[in-house]
Amino acid sequence: MQDSLAFVSMSTEKSPSRKSRAIVWFRKDLRVKDNPALVAAYNAKKEIVPVFIWNEKEGGQWSPGAASRWWLHQSLIDLGKSIDSNNGKLILRKGIAEYILPLIAKVVGADTVFFNRSYDPAGRQTEISVKDALSRNGIQCESFNGSLLNEPWEIKNGSGKPYQIFTPYWKLSRSGIHKKPTCYEPSKFTFSKDNSPTESLHELGLLTEHPWHEKLHSHWIVSEDEGHKMISRTTQEVTRHYSHRRNIPSINGTSRLSPYLAWGNISPRQICQAVLHSHSNDDPTSTDGNQFLAEIGWREFSYHLLYHFPHLPENPLRPKYAEFPWRKDAQALSNWQLGKTGYPLVDAGMRQLYETGWMHNRVRMVVASFLVKHLLMSWTEGTKWFWDTLVDADLASNTQGWQWAAGCGADAAPYFRIFNPILQGEKFDTSGKYARRWIEPLKELPSKWLFKPWEAPTIVLSQSNVTLGQNYPQPCVDHPQARARALEALATLPKN
Repeated sequence: MQDSLAFVSMSTEKSPSRKSRAIVWFRKDLRVKDNPALVAAYNAKKEIVPVFIWNEKEGGQWSPGAASRWWLHQSLIDLGKSIDSNNGKLILRKGIAEYILPLIAKVVGADTVFFNRSYDPAGRQTEISVKDALSRNGIQCESFNGSLLNEPWEIKNGSGKPYQIFTPYWKLSRSGIHKKPTCYEPSKFTFSKDNSPTESLHELGLLTEHPWHEKLHSHWIVSEDEGHKMISRTTQEVTRHYSHRRNIPSINGTSRLSPYLAWGNISPRQICQAVLHSHSNDDPTSTDGNQFLAEIGWREFSYHLLYHFPHLPENPLRPKYAEFPWRKDAQALSNWQLGKTGYPLVDAGMRQLYETGWMHNRVRMVVASFLVKHLLMSWTEGTKWFWDTLVDADLASNTQGWQWAAGCGADAAPYFRIFNPILQGEKFDTSGKYARRWIEPLKELPSKWLFKPWEAPTIVLSQSNVTLGQNYPQPCVDHPQARARALEALATLPKN
């Protein structure tokens, strides 16, 4: 265990008839295994009072979106069951943590609060306020790293500054993959079943009135146990062929672990240990396991950037891009959001997102490039839509991904590199299976024309039951013209 779990003894005397209590404040660590805050309470020989507090205003415009809130709702059901099976009760409250935690501590007689840290700007500010409020009330608190391999402040370049390029960052920080998760049996914990005031999950109001989220049930099982099953699937089916299959959206060549990481149903240390163990006897020249672990590294890098540059969700890391001549076009934005651009690979990705709350990573890059380059619309429009519709919405990764696509972030793809959505489809969805799955009207269109249906002969379109402009849209922009327009916009910026 890398974090110190030492407990500071309390001066307040406790009744010998009642075991000393501590609150474990759950945040984005909704699991009972490899949870440093729970371990700390156990090592301190405390009866554990588990608490989750929902404050929908905490993140401001980055308060969890609809899909993420659905995932949170399901995760709290699962966490509550896990605690209940260990003879405890999860206390749910709605409001401001700095006010609620001292009150709960007083009611249940807790003298300490343990929690795992957050690294987004709003979460960090909440921690400051909570620590101050607890201190004023004479309550001890300790925090731990429960969601990253390395603390963001631990990795610095030769000048003592944060990294802005991934490769040297990962070279220095990669040793974090060997940090092992803490192994223990949750059944050994002593959870409190105190009849403390709690709200029902329904009263938290996590689910929106619009039934959009109902379809997510058919695509995801949200639980800590399912997260571990997905880790097992990753080591058995994904990482051994990762370099060859990760770019093909029609097959399950990626791990789909990201939503389980986003709310802490599982930890990155659990993933890394499983992958390292699985590949321990492999050919040492194989790069599959390393390439997959580098994706965990990219997540770490994203948090490293967000911690050191908290303005990133709203502002580009490279200042000159603040002056980029982005367009405003509500109709074009809506067409992109709903998968009606007329470019099949883009539309398939956006429809997959709206249906499942998730999109294949290769396709994420294509649809992001299309928005910021073909449509010349700000990357911030993309972050907002992804934030609301992704079950794996993560402020650090979402921000970093979009700034990468727009060429304005750390280690970003140059803006002049513009994905051709036709060639990307032909290269990575050669059989057309992915596009046909998500775009019903194109199911019978021959592969030769699938990613450029506007070029198909009229007779082919008729035989395939495709009517452009009716059951499938005409392309909203011309690729060569859109590319030229994007490069012209780039030329207006300063060279340095």
